[in-house]
Amino acid sequence: MTPAVPDPSGPRPRARVSAGALLGSREAGVAVFRGIPFAEPPVGAQRFAAPRRVRGWSGVREAVSYGPPPPQAGVFGMDALARQSPGDDWLTVNVWSPEPEPEPEPGAGLPVMVWIHGGAYAIGMSGLPEYDGARLARDGGVVVVTFNHRVGIEGFAQVEGAVANRGLLDQVAALEWVRDNIRAFGGDPDRVTVFGQSAGAGSIAALLAMERAAGLFGRAIVQSAPGTYFSAELAADIAAACAAELGLRPTVEDLSGVPPHRLAAAGDAVAAKTDQWTRRWGPAAHRGVLFAPVVDGEVLVRTPWQALAEGAGRGIELLVGHTRDEQRLFTALEGLLGQVTEEQAATALRLFAPGPEGADRYREAFPTASPEELYESVHSDWLFRMPTLHLAQAATAAGGRAYVYELTWPAPGMGGILGACHGLDVPLVFGTLDRGQPAALIGESPSPEAESLSAGMRSAWTRFAAHGAPGWPAYDTTERLVQLFDARPVVTAYPERSSERIWRHHTFPALPLISR
Repeated sequence: MTPAVPDPSGPRPRARVSAGALLGSREAGVAVFRGIPFAEPPVGAQRFAAPRRVRGWSGVREAVSYGPPPPQAGVFGMDALARQSPGDDWLTVNVWSPEPEPEPEPGAGLPVMVWIHGGAYAIGMSGLPEYDGARLARDGGVVVVTFNHRVGIEGFAQVEGAVANRGLLDQVAALEWVRDNIRAFGGDPDRVTVFGQSAGAGSIAALLAMERAAGLFGRAIVQSAPGTYFSAELAADIAAACAAELGLRPTVEDLSGVPPHRLAAAGDAVAAKTDQWTRRWGPAAHRGVLFAPVVDGEVLVRTPWQALAEGAGRGIELLVGHTRDEQRLFTALEGLLGQVTEEQAATALRLFAPGPEGADRYREAFPTASPEELYESVHSDWLFRMPTLHLAQAATAAGGRAYVYELTWPAPGMGGILGACHGLDVPLVFGTLDRGQPAALIGESPSPEAESLSAGMRSAWTRFAAHGAPGWPAYDTTERLVQLFDARPVVTAYPERSSERIWRHHTFPALPLISR
């Protein structure tokens, strides 16, 4: 998480926010400010509490290094990476601005794009190199903001005596910070677009349904939103299992004294044996999903699809989409590429296809599909593709406007075996084609084709943030036009029509606790 090498030419950029003065750096032609606190550290008496507005500081604060990330699950070595930057100041923002002129006139600022990272609600930090906002800010003429929020048990576990959905409330607090301070970096608080991928996209879907987030953004870009939202009963049962690993109850009283890294490790212990919980947790256990936004009746009253269908976020313009081969990466990580059996495909269809006839409908719709193709189709549809499409459909049916895309360009890295897999869009959108873990999907040396596709996606994202139109027609239920991002981008009818028909009447309810 080492910051880029500063540009020594010219004076270092300065900014003053509500909490105090900042001294940033100039990198790759933009002003950069890192590690700015937007809330008090959520530890001690603030552990498992809603975020509290940060107190001010005296003097000038150096803003050149990312703040320490929150505790992480042990996936992809993220727990070890987090320990390299110890500290309790988990809740910080970072800003890239091509024009950091302080306090522009109202309406004269640049569009603002606020990124919410993914990571299955269990991992993720804003300091990852693939989230560097310099290229997006410089080439797109926008102010880019990234931030940390609590994940895992700290952010999403249903802990007795604690407010629910703390990770979502952290996101609201970060957006409130943007509203109150972004003018100091040349941004317009009335032109804020949130964008995020995977769990970040799922968070944005939740924010669309939350009254507490109303008015904090006017546009939203949702990249591969998962359909996993938990009932309070399911979330509480998972929290109890995590606490039991430490011989404790899932209460603030018991858990607040446990070191954060030990608590994250307890979650890892449960994640390693979710096969023991399939009868209680159902699809969540089968997919190894331990954390998700909780439909608790207070912070999040309804699922996003229900809320949008009822008119929530009607004035917010949407850009939503997914990759064609969402599941392919997970099949590879599971060691199942080329190994999926007919029995495994049948099990996946039974567990994840919608309704009692869902499995038969998949086989009828894809009569020549191999077991692996059926396995990947139903997993892709259940977890990402259909939840994302249904957001656009719910918003459109309620009178809103949504633009839809699908990334169909196959990843050339790793021998080209992963297709247009989950996560491929992240380096393309940020233009960080040779940085971070997703760079392995692009290959060692980005091709002209990859650079061209990335430029097209960045242009569409920043055009949408600036003007509300990415460059293709809005989605409707008649023509169903979408933008396909490939070596030769094209606008066409939504290509996953067979899946769309199978899932047409599914409502994506909160996942229940099946049995006690």
